[in-house]
This record gives sequence, structure tokens and C-alpha cells, in this order.
Amino acid sequence: KKMLGDLMCICTMDESGFCYKDGLPQFQGNPTECSLLKLAEEMGFSYVDLRDQTVGRSASTIDQGYSKVFASSRKMMSWAVPRPDGGWRVYAKGASEIILSRTTTRYERGKIIEITDEDSLAITDAVIGKFANLAMRTIGLAYKDVDKYDPDALDPTITNTDGSPAFESETGLSLMGIVGIEDPLRAEVAPAIQRCYRAGIDVRMVTGDNLATAIAIAKGAGILNMELHCGANGGVLPKRAMEGKVFRRMVHDYSEEGEATFNQEKFDEVWPYLRVLARSSPDDKLTLANGLNGSLLFQDRERCAKLWQEEKIDVFPDRQVVAMTGDGTNDAPALRYADVGFAMGIAGTQIAKDAANIILLDDNFASIVQAAKWGRNVFDSIQKFLQFQLTVNISILTLNVICAVVNIHCPLTVLHLLWLNL
Repeated sequence: KKMLGDLMCICTMDESGFCYKDGLPQFQGNPTECSLLKLAEEMGFSYVDLRDQTVGRSASTIDQGYSKVFASSRKMMSWAVPRPDGGWRVYAKGASEIILSRTTTRYERGKIIEITDEDSLAITDAVIGKFANLAMRTIGLAYKDVDKYDPDALDPTITNTDGSPAFESETGLSLMGIVGIEDPLRAEVAPAIQRCYRAGIDVRMVTGDNLATAIAIAKGAGILNMELHCGANGGVLPKRAMEGKVFRRMVHDYSEEGEATFNQEKFDEVWPYLRVLARSSPDDKLTLANGLNGSLLFQDRERCAKLWQEEKIDVFPDRQVVAMTGDGTNDAPALRYADVGFAMGIAGTQIAKDAANIILLDDNFASIVQAAKWGRNVFDSIQKFLQFQLTVNISILTLNVICAVVNIHCPLTVLHLLWLNL
């Protein structure tokens, strides 16, 4: 219990925390970390006290510790602090399957025992899978003790999700537990998505969550339709939901050296079907924006008609206009490249806000629908204004030209012209 409390309180960023106002907790920073800190409090631990009491984590001794912040390529973060009796203790948290793959031992009833392949499969099915099917985000918690700590040492065999070598300090861990965090959909999200569909806006989910979690959330939000996107057994049809690594293999060509090159034709084979992209990287968002903007699939009328007849997939009969949402620093390129970039006003970083076209002050998807509604209203108003002005002015110009040619007095005076333009 003490180890879990230390893990959750020490291996979180300074920006994450909460305080009480009128008896209710007021959270700030990363929502996932705030959930862990609240859990630690319910277990009887104060994150403020634990941080202040830990050498290498307190404000006065923080330079004696080493932190590796969360990165999408690693899908985890770690914090190393010196132990009182010598050596170092490394705390790590991150995506449950990533943490599980980095562990060699696990905690059970007061003992540290070796973790077997059977144990890993059992944890994946009975714990991670169960949480994910309930639309919960799963976080793995682990640690390890070492005599010497080298923050830059790389593991020769284990790699990150992007293929880069993993840090040696983040391998060979001892699993302490898997935490399920429920992030329920706001009541207005599902109706807002249905309004998007009726307005001709197709909504797709790109997330860093576990695939099973993403599918469960997408079904609840209406992004995955049981009739259109799922089979008779309830399973998702091929290409409708996939992980980022699968998506990258499907839309890229790879050289003998492993260098990836984007292939638009392969992308056009995937994107009409794709509804959910899980365990994605920021580069996947950029690939989506780039591929959709460059797609000429709409010109193939026969193929579009076939997609509609067989799969009920409606391809917009023009260039795809892409709107992208994001909140992290790594989302900035995709937000800037998309036709319309939406950044989160509360959870979003300043870099993401600077790259976006529109900032959602309440971080609510329903606000995107309002933005589309008002944007279309402005566009329609401009269109009507130009239509009226062109019609009236062309008529006046034609009348004046005819009068000048036949050398007769124009029936419209200056006051008439002014009145017509009003």
C-alpha cells in the first residue's frame, strides 16, 4: 500500500494536483494524474507530504532526482530518486500493456515473484481487458531498485513504440498494479456527434488509449454503429478500428532500411472505413490530415457508389475538409496542417493553442458543433449578401450602359442607387 502511494504521488508532474474549495476538489493539470493523486488520498496518502518528504522529489532536493516525462513514443514516464540506504529507486507509470511488457517480476501478497508469460496473458485478459471493455483507461504502476542509475543508458533489445531504443532504467520493472480510470462521456457528446452526421460532418476517433477502451468509448459515443460497423457477434468489422502501428504499416511503403514513405493509394484503401485509431502517435494525426487533404477518391464515382451501396459509406463529393482536435504540444503540427484546428482551452498546452484556429474554452465536443453551426451561418450570410449585391449592381450597370449607348437619360438617380444599395 505504501509503495502504491509513493508511486502515484512521486511519479506525477508538479503541474498536477488538487485543492478543496467549498468542500469539493478543484483539479488542475493532467486529468489522469489528478485521478491517481485522488486515489492516493483515498488510500490515506497526501501527495504534498509525500513529495516533500522524498529526497529527489521535494522542491528543495529535486535536482537530486531524475525525471523522464511522458512521451508518446514511450507511452510512459518515470522518476528516479536516491534511496536512504544507497542506490536508486525508479518509479514508472504508463500505458498498461507497455508497463506489463517491461516487467520481469510482480508484487503478490507481500512478495516479489517472477512474472511468467501465463501471468502476463492472465493480467491482460482478466484485468486490462475487463477495464478496457468498461471504457476505462488502464494505467500500469511499477518500480525497480538499482545500485547505479544512468539516465541515458539504452536497452540493447527492448524498443519503444516508434522503434527507438528504450531507456534501460525503464525496463526490468516490478509490477505493482493496474489502475482503471473511468472517464465517462459527457451527456451532450453522443447527441452532438449525431448532429454532426446529420450536418454532413463525419467524426472519427484518434486516441492514445487501449484499442478495447477506444472501441467501448466509440460505441457509447455513436462513432461506431452496431449495425454499420460491427458484425453479428458484436465484433468490429475489419479496418473500422485499429492501432497506430497497424495503421502505419497499411499506409506506408518501407524500404530495405526500414524507412517509411507515405502511399496515398494505400491510404485511400483505408480511410473510408476507419472509425477508431487507438494507441496512436501525434504523427498519425498528421498522416491523417495530410492523407485526407490529398485524397482524390471522390473523383472515382464508380468506387464511391460501390462504397455507398455495399458499406453505406458516403464519400464527400469534393476535397475532404479536415478539422482536427488536440491538446498536447506534439499535436501542434497536425492542428496547423488541418483546415481547421481545435485546441483545448483548459487542458491544452500553449503551443497547441498557438497552432490552432479555434480554442474550445470549455473543452467540450458539443462546442465544435456550435462552431460549425455559426461558421456555416456566417458563410451563408456572406453568400446571400454577395448574391444580392451582384444581382442589383449588375442590373444597375447594365441599365446605365444601355442608356449611355442609346443616348437617353438614365431613370436612376444618385438617391435611387443609394437606396438600392442600402
